[in-house]
Amino acid sequence: MKIAFRTHDLGVKGLAPAIEKCNECGISAVQLVAYKFMDELKYRPGQLTEENSAALGAALKAAGIDVALIGAYFNPVHSDPEKVGNGTAVFREYLKYCKNLGCDIVGSETGSYNDDKWTYNPRNRTEEALERVTETFGGLAQYAATLGVNIGMEGAAGHVCYDVKTLRRAVDAINMPNVQIIFDIYNYLDSSNHEKYLEILDEGLNAFAGRIRVFHIKDYVFEDGKVKQVPPGTGLFDFDKILSRIKDYDKNAYLVLEGTTGENIVPCMQFIKDKWAEV
Repeated sequence: MKIAFRTHDLGVKGLAPAIEKCNECGISAVQLVAYKFMDELKYRPGQLTEENSAALGAALKAAGIDVALIGAYFNPVHSDPEKVGNGTAVFREYLKYCKNLGCDIVGSETGSYNDDKWTYNPRNRTEEALERVTETFGGLAQYAATLGVNIGMEGAAGHVCYDVKTLRRAVDAINMPNVQIIFDIYNYLDSSNHEKYLEILDEGLNAFAGRIRVFHIKDYVFEDGKVKQVPPGTGLFDFDKILSRIKDYDKNAYLVLEGTTGENIVPCMQFIKDKWAEV
């Protein structure tokens, strides 16, 4: 098992400060979202090159930092076709250079008809929405296959692939072995199902046997009728049960503490390490 953090959750900007922060905190793996922590790399195509991607990957490797996942999240059902085109082009560029960056998978969530809000819209749960997502990610998977790399898909309650079954339908429709899964229990929770989180985890582990590349690790509380994210170990999740299931599934799993920042980084990382050792 390796614990990872998103590069833009480290609280610093730039490659050298990020590496320094990782060394300071004892972080040995990251979810790399280059354009969110490196000001010189904008969220548009033409930013990565053979040279700068190789230099970035080499610097991380020299520092002993693995890249668990490359994030190039975009909304495939956005109402603005230019934004969809830009997001798809950025994703393809990261696929092209992901091996240079030290990884062979680029991931995204499946989007929402609420555009930049990425929240629930009734149109998200239509066959039209699922077809659009399948077509877009299918094309990316085909391009990735020519490069010998993978795409990662992540479901969420407010998005088009709003539950395990819908994400499985998308994966089955694309029908390519290089489509892998970013699994986040918290993402699937809402007021109607949050107490069934272990059932959702079990369903996902069964549905995506052999395909889950990384697990996003969060915690939650239920306040004012809503699910609210909190740092791991401070909420309602039973991590003994969650981590024992993940460990049985993959003892070498990458656990990305997505959204854990600031003073919570070190204690939350230690909490997960201790729990993993116990289960």
